[in-house]
Amino acid sequence: MKKLFIGLSLTVAMLAACGDDEAATKKGDSEQEIAVDKGLLDVELTLPADLFEGQTEDEIIANAKEKGVKEVKVNEDGTVYYKMSKSEHKKMMKDAKQSIVDSIAEIVNSDEYSSIKEISYNKDFTEYDITVDQNAFNNSMDGFAIFSLAISSTYYNGLDGKSDDLKLTMNMIDEATGEEYDSFIFPDDLEDEENTVTE
Repeated sequence: MKKLFIGLSLTVAMLAACGDDEAATKKGDSEQEIAVDKGLLDVELTLPADLFEGQTEDEIIANAKEKGVKEVKVNEDGTVYYKMSKSEHKKMMKDAKQSIVDSIAEIVNSDEYSSIKEISYNKDFTEYDITVDQNAFNNSMDGFAIFSLAISSTYYNGLDGKSDDLKLTMNMIDEATGEEYDSFIFPDDLEDEENTVTE
């Protein structure tokens, strides 16, 4: 398991190294967060620029309007502002939830991630129990599926305004014994591994 996350950490480190300088990297980090303001009748979101990569401003606005967003604006830094009714925000949350549920089913049923046998989760996608063929999992790249779940869960909770100090727990369970053999806290353990690799 640690080998997997060292590999993921190296990927993160390499992406960070692509920035022009430390200031650019810090600016990029700040733009990755979702800002949520829940009012009495409306919900305002500011979404990271990366979510709209490859889309023109007209496309971003048109797609938002199709989803029922009342107001949409592309900011100078590339982030996108949405203002929507609470009911439309609720629908957005429902769609995001269904997307995660569908991804989980795809991971478990896919031959691509054959070592992953079962995934259960709590209602807000902050804790997962992942049953795997431990030996096969440790000798594969199937951990990237777990990493993608962590990213999707972070996005889901961000849309709901719960991104501050968000922790996701991934409990790894050995199919043969039914016992937990490892646990990973995202993003803490990923950051710890990255610091270890760069020291």
